Amino acid sequence: MSPITLPSSRETLIIILSVAVWLLVTALCVGFRPEHLYIAILLTLLLFATATTRRLVVALLPFAVFGISYDWMNILPNYEVNPVDIRGLYENEKSLFGIVTAAGTLTPNEYFALHTSKVMDFFAGIFYLCWVPVPILFGIWLYFKRQYNVYLHFSLVFLLVNFLGFAYYYVHPAAPPWYVASHGFDFIVGTPGEVAGLGRWDEMTGLNIFHGLYSRNANVFAALPSLHSAYMLVAFIYSLRARCPWWMRVLFAVICMGIWFTAVYTSHHYLIDVLSGIACTLIGYLIFEYGLMKIPAFAGFIRSYTRYITSPAQRY
Repeated sequence: MSPITLPSSRETLIIILSVAVWLLVTALCVGFRPEHLYIAILLTLLLFATATTRRLVVALLPFAVFGISYDWMNILPNYEVNPVDIRGLYENEKSLFGIVTAAGTLTPNEYFALHTSKVMDFFAGIFYLCWVPVPILFGIWLYFKRQYNVYLHFSLVFLLVNFLGFAYYYVHPAAPPWYVASHGFDFIVGTPGEVAGLGRWDEMTGLNIFHGLYSRNANVFAALPSLHSAYMLVAFIYSLRARCPWWMRVLFAVICMGIWFTAVYTSHHYLIDVLSGIACTLIGYLIFEYGLMKIPAFAGFIRSYTRYITSPAQRY
């Protein structure tokens, strides 16, 4: 067991200020929920408990920042910054990927809405449940396998891809396909999140997982790019760079393509959104590995970060 080693006075100050600012901004601007307090207490205890738990929490900070930034998008909805693209995205999807049928040209989403199956519904739900948990579990696996450098690159690229996607949500707010199917082309403020085709999985299993998830959707008009399509691709890319068993890479590839299909099949995203999410991943990866890592000061920061989260027995 790791001995109790209190953080330095500087670390203590950073911990206290960071947690306080997060809770204060969240309470004032987003809305305080009990889980915010539970998470704050858990993180604080882990930061003060031992050097081992403190290194783990610091290592997981990119994922924590991702969660906080997603929650904080509620502070300023993107539709208050720029007009929402509803009709234009729909028409572009139909023009580029339209499927000609006896009833006319349909978007892939409209086509799948008319051609569902229980098998696809089941696997669609399974794939979509993987979109965040599997990348985070992969990151934790890398950390405990002591692949610290690969872990840090993976987690920071994951965060960077999120920041790129979030930024574009404000530059170009976009409605998902289910919005057009339910509400047409009119912009309606305060539209709640919708499970769309994933509701069939909830009904099939008797669970309300997706209803619960989408009832807390931070932003309905954030379809482009599809970050659902990005996360597993980031994990797959870094599984190729890490020391991973072959089956893990194959599994990640299958989940990744399954999520891409599900995004369209369940009317949560257009094909344009999926392709944009893939592009967002590749851009984030290239910026980090071939841009930021070429900057000496940034590379030095990464080395210092890696040393901090590395087990003392592995440092030398």
